[in-house]
Amino acid sequence: MNKFKQLWRDLRSNFWFLPSLIVLASIGFAVALIETDSAGTDRWLVEWPRLFGAGAEGARGMMSTIAGTMMTVVGVTFSMILVVLTLASNQYTSRILRNFIRNRVTQAVLGIFAGIFTYCLIVLRTIRGGDEGAFVPSLAVFFGFVLALGGVAVLMFFIHHIASSIEASSIIASVARETIAAIDHLFPDRLGEGSGEDEDDPTPSPPVVRNWHAVPAKESGYLQSVDNTALLRLARDRKTIVWMEHGIGDFVVQNTTLASLALEDPPDQGTTAALQATFSISRHRTVEQDATFGIRQIVDVALKALSPGVVDTTTAVMCVDYLTTILARLVSQQIPSSHRYEEGELRVIVKGPSFESLLAESFDQIRSLAKGDVAIMSRMLDAFQTLAGLTASPYRRRAIGEQVQWIAEQAERTVEYAHDRERIERQLARVRETLEAEPALCQGKRRQTDGG
Repeated sequence: MNKFKQLWRDLRSNFWFLPSLIVLASIGFAVALIETDSAGTDRWLVEWPRLFGAGAEGARGMMSTIAGTMMTVVGVTFSMILVVLTLASNQYTSRILRNFIRNRVTQAVLGIFAGIFTYCLIVLRTIRGGDEGAFVPSLAVFFGFVLALGGVAVLMFFIHHIASSIEASSIIASVARETIAAIDHLFPDRLGEGSGEDEDDPTPSPPVVRNWHAVPAKESGYLQSVDNTALLRLARDRKTIVWMEHGIGDFVVQNTTLASLALEDPPDQGTTAALQATFSISRHRTVEQDATFGIRQIVDVALKALSPGVVDTTTAVMCVDYLTTILARLVSQQIPSSHRYEEGELRVIVKGPSFESLLAESFDQIRSLAKGDVAIMSRMLDAFQTLAGLTASPYRRRAIGEQVQWIAEQAERTVEYAHDRERIERQLARVRETLEAEPALCQGKRRQTDGG
């Protein structure tokens, strides 16, 4: 089942899949209209002679012109896409290219143009005149003209879409939306209001078991997804414990340990194959089960903006803003324990992200390149103040406090002017005050309780 889901996900993300479906639909549409025409050609001509009165030569010429024009438009569209991919890769990061390739609008536009071309070819080959036995599918020819007009509208829309999609704000916002959707799917449970428990697990370690047997990876690549239901079922059926050696997004080398099983005897071939089938390994990472990769894309855009050859502070600030949006959604979510139980029995030990690791992934590298950049450090302090006000977890507040302290040390070493240092000091004081105070959400909850 996991392989089927993986295949379907790969098909949907392929550049050619949606265009192919549209081309097949256009073939079916053309055949249906031709069959309708063959059953009542004279009726269309009698009722609407000005719309369906074209002869065989006129219909053939018009369909040939539309087909040739659509093929030219397809070439122009491909050229525009290649230019956009090149610009995006050079200006931002190559890791966002898959977002352009998977873009449904781009795929649909190419499919529409190729579909109109295919439609015209199907209709064109049925037009006959003179000694061939005259047949002009008037209804199909008319809809070919309508589709051509629609193609012009689609082309104008696509030019607008491609111009807006290369803007930094559009790219970053799109990645942020996808990452937030992944977080909502991966961590659906929210922390209780005012919870002070340290709900985040440290790096998971295996329990004391006499025999751990390694299961090797069948291929090299990134661990893209895991079928958690199948993994739990396998552990229950074999009455064992599965220990994931790698987390989602980690790179796995062929024939190295993928996971380990707690068994007295080495696992048989069937058990090994079943365990390997629960893991999907690919040459690239995706965001669906890997929220860290969404954060990584935005961080890469920020690092490119802060590189010495670019120095685009505005884009870097925008990246910090959207990283704050992602972490603000995450900071109130309950991250599941690394130890998964069923009926009181430990079955699976997973390796997953913690809030601290995601916070570090978001800001560590940006902070290292923001030496002396007051705008970036100031915006990061604003982000930490926002996050501190959204959680009461001591663990998460401690992680935020460490980030604040590192910025304070960096500002002391790298900020040149006294008035900039004073500005940073004022912000540091506000953030530390927020970290020491009770969160506003908890205060609001207590006021409601007291009032009730």
